[in-house]
Amino acid sequence: MDIDTSGWTKEGTFTATLIEALKAIDAVASLRVEDAPSSRADAGYAFISNEVFVRFQTHNRWETVRRFGIPWRRIVQADRMTLEELGRALGAIENVGQPDFGDAGMLQYLRAERIVPPYQTKGIKVVEMVRIYLAGAQSRQ
Repeated sequence: MDIDTSGWTKEGTFTATLIEALKAIDAVASLRVEDAPSSRADAGYAFISNEVFVRFQTHNRWETVRRFGIPWRRIVQADRMTLEELGRALGAIENVGQPDFGDAGMLQYLRAERIVPPYQTKGIKVVEMVRIYLAGAQSRQ
C-alpha cells in the first residue's frame, strides 16, 4: 500500500488510528492524508480537520455492450470496494466504529475529547473531524 502523508502535520490521534485501520484493509491500494483548511485553535478548544483520499485496488470484469445492435463483450476495470463497503468495514473495527455521516462520495468521522495537561485546571477541548474521499473524484465545494 502506498501512503502519502506529506500534506499532513500529524495532528489528530483519531486520524492516526484511522490510517492504521485502513492499512489493514486489503482492498485499499493507496492513501493520501492532508490537513483541511478549516483547522483552527483558540483559547479553550482546538478544531482539527483532516482529509483522507483513498484509492481502491481494481479487478477486471466482463461487460456486455451493444455496438451497432450486435452484443459485444469487453473487459472493464472496477474497484474492489466502494465507500459504503469501506464504512461497513471500518465500523467493524473497535477503535474506529461507524462513520457519523456517509454518502456515495464521502465518509465523515467527528470525535471530541477533553485534554487536561498537568498543572492546569481547565484544559482544552479537542474536536477532530476526518473526511474520507475517493482519490480522483470531483471536488465537492
